[in-house]
Amino acid sequence: MFSIKKWRNGQKWTNWCENYTAYPSQFYAPNTIEELCEIVKQHAYEKRTIRVTGAAHSFSPVAMPEQTALSLHNMRGLISVQKDDYTATFHAGTYLYEVGPMLAQYGLALSNMGDIQQQTLAGAISTGTHGTGISLGSFSSMVLRWGIVTGEGEYIEIERTTDAISEALHLSVGLLGIVVTVVLKVVPLYSLAYVSERSNLQSEVKNFQSEIRNHRNIEWFYFPGSEHIQVKKMKAVAPIDQPKWEKYVEQAKIQALENGLFYVASELCKYKPSQSLAISRLASKVVGQESRTGKSYEIYPSPRNVKFVETEYAIPLSHFESCIEEVHAMFKSGKFHVHFPIEIRTTAGEQGYLSPTQGQESAFIAFHMYKGMDESIYFTWIRQMMKRYGGRPHWGKVNHYSKNNIEEFYGNASLFNEQRKLMDPQNVFLTTYFKNIFDE
Repeated sequence: MFSIKKWRNGQKWTNWCENYTAYPSQFYAPNTIEELCEIVKQHAYEKRTIRVTGAAHSFSPVAMPEQTALSLHNMRGLISVQKDDYTATFHAGTYLYEVGPMLAQYGLALSNMGDIQQQTLAGAISTGTHGTGISLGSFSSMVLRWGIVTGEGEYIEIERTTDAISEALHLSVGLLGIVVTVVLKVVPLYSLAYVSERSNLQSEVKNFQSEIRNHRNIEWFYFPGSEHIQVKKMKAVAPIDQPKWEKYVEQAKIQALENGLFYVASELCKYKPSQSLAISRLASKVVGQESRTGKSYEIYPSPRNVKFVETEYAIPLSHFESCIEEVHAMFKSGKFHVHFPIEIRTTAGEQGYLSPTQGQESAFIAFHMYKGMDESIYFTWIRQMMKRYGGRPHWGKVNHYSKNNIEEFYGNASLFNEQRKLMDPQNVFLTTYFKNIFDE
């Protein structure tokens, strides 16, 4: 997790998986909106760039600071709740693991979450972070109003409509301003009945389109080269607490198996990559039947201590079966040495100039490589393959967006850039990574 104690001017900054490093000359952690506005105004005057680093959990340079790093760590918490219309206003620096317990006190909850909860609300919203569920959207889709500090140091609030600024803010990657407050659409508090089981790959592919509509949340973990997968299913039930002993056993199991033994297996694959296929197939065989029930914010996330690099693509739902069959055939051929499971989720289609779904129901397929193993050739193959399926990379994962291809992925990229220029005329938020994607 991010530690404010480690922030020093000129000190090393790195993201969670340590594939990007920077040495920003200044670090800021403002306590108020007014203080933040003054910081931005000074940077606009000096023509210096700022990046809000969040929890540094992105695998792309989206949050990498070049000149100034800024944290919203001191601007966290629940501001207000309107139970009548199911809305909640938060400081956007609030970490996701803090959100669930805060809402639960009012009998409310987020409609969905991903399996990592270390990110901030601002970071999750700005990069389109998502969970799984074909009827459910990303964190970006929950926002009804954004409170942002523009590139000129002005704090403004913008209600979501269908206008250009809303379409740009839906997924803004921090280029339109610093998101400091958000009004979220929330739902009544609920629990999730969770089941995990081992299943046959081909039968699950055959039933994929019906299964994703028969379950509120469903997620696959495909083990490279194996004929078996892990399937996780969840359904909403009345709010109940997960027994404390069950939580303890669950956490102990995850630490021992998923983070302990898997770390050892990963180290073996790093030093003997040729063992990756055997390790993957072995891992698929030890997946057992498991079930538990608890508050939604207790069930969604899982600890991730074994570090990796990740790239993830959204593809139109109709392309999923062909895509996964090609991936499976590739792994059976032994072309790449990969033991990390591939995560498969679904989401509803969303509007937004930079949304990877572009309004279509989508399957998200996430590919991982253990930290210390070379992912370059593998990820290049994925990138080329995904062109055939209309895949768009997640902004917070490894991607190769550039001025040469951005319009191919996002037909309204120029409209997004128009709004960016209006909100940040001095390019305070435009680092080198983004200069290679959007015109100044």
